[in-house]
Amino acid sequence: MDGTVLLADDDRTIRTVLTQALTRAGCRVHATASLATLMRWVEEGRGDLVISDVVMPDGDGLEMLPRIGRARPGLPVIVISARNTIVTAIQAVEAQAFDYLPKPFDLPDLMKRAARALEGRRRAPPAPEGPPPPEGADLPLVGRTAVMQDLYRLVARVMNTDLPVLITGESGTGKSLVAAALHDFSDRRARPFVVAGLAELEAPEGPAATLARARGGTLLLDEITDCPPEVQARLVRALDAPPAEAAPRILATSQSDLAAAARAGRFRADLYYRLAGVAIALPPLRERIDDIPALADHFLARAQREGGPPRRLSAEARALVRAHAWPGNVRELANTIRRLVATSPAEEIGRAEVLALIGAPAAAAPRPGSEGETLTAAILRHLRRYFDLHGGALPAPGLYQRILREMELPLIEIALDATAGNQARCADLLGINRNTLHKKIADLDIRVTRRRKMM
Repeated sequence: MDGTVLLADDDRTIRTVLTQALTRAGCRVHATASLATLMRWVEEGRGDLVISDVVMPDGDGLEMLPRIGRARPGLPVIVISARNTIVTAIQAVEAQAFDYLPKPFDLPDLMKRAARALEGRRRAPPAPEGPPPPEGADLPLVGRTAVMQDLYRLVARVMNTDLPVLITGESGTGKSLVAAALHDFSDRRARPFVVAGLAELEAPEGPAATLARARGGTLLLDEITDCPPEVQARLVRALDAPPAEAAPRILATSQSDLAAAARAGRFRADLYYRLAGVAIALPPLRERIDDIPALADHFLARAQREGGPPRRLSAEARALVRAHAWPGNVRELANTIRRLVATSPAEEIGRAEVLALIGAPAAAAPRPGSEGETLTAAILRHLRRYFDLHGGALPAPGLYQRILREMELPLIEIALDATAGNQARCADLLGINRNTLHKKIADLDIRVTRRRKMM
């Protein structure tokens, strides 16, 4: 890898790690904690690639992108951010960033993306029509788990294509929110967004009339699996003869596996292939439990913005919320938080109030298909979903090391916790050399706390 990289991040550790990695790869690196310094370097003509954080002491890295584009057209920018929401990923794409990575990022993955950026120049996409969506767009697609970050990137990549998108997931996972984001942040956002359920499609001129209403915009076929065979046939005919000009983009949602239904003959295969240009699978909340606290905080803040009293969860209440199975997924969590805000007599919501609404967590949260599931089967299920999220495209190179790293981190953390932070005992438990454990702790940035083990 050859070139000069301009690096802006207010975290000294990140600057040090990235500077060392990029230098070892053959790059020259200028690192700063200031966006003002970064812009001075850009305007002086320095650098072949910019890597910038979003939240900086003297400004917002995303807001700096248009200035960089005006000063140095074609200079690629990779955005890294701890703002782990779909809005950040979409804003990075709209600001013509070369790529977007959430924090904490995978270092080999970032190096591969940096190499690609240095190999070529970006091509600016056409400016979207219509005003941008509101700055405070309330899209509770919140999460820093890997599966959600992959989903954000996929949504951002396909946002301005004409490909049909099939969005699958259990009830309450946010399928309609993803559909709304695909329209509201796209270059079709000034045109109609039409949602058609079974009632609209069953009308005499249902499919054809619905397509006409969505002319040039986006048509969402809501819960498409509910359509009986005769409606499916009419929909196929309508999709094969769209309006001569300004055909709408087609989105569809389904709670069930539409591909399996098509294979079993329960759903028209020809309609499935017309809808599944890109597949986006939303994970249930029980498969991303690390996102639950952030979602709860999001809904508490939203309730206050809507005129409710300020509320926060106590540590015990937060633990209960995190441990709950949430069979109704994000929708159930949102409704529960809304009720807690309305009924809590004090600013801090306590354990007893949460217990009264959701009860005590079961000894093991129910997970469909998990009874007697082996570790290998669980990993296989996770990896299949990971590949599905890429909509037929391949994940970024370096997958083997990324997956090993994701498994290695919780394994070492749990082993350290079980051995009360005693690294010698932990190394023995894991069956690895103590020096190897030291290196992995440093590489994975694991905080080790020694304590007396309570028996």
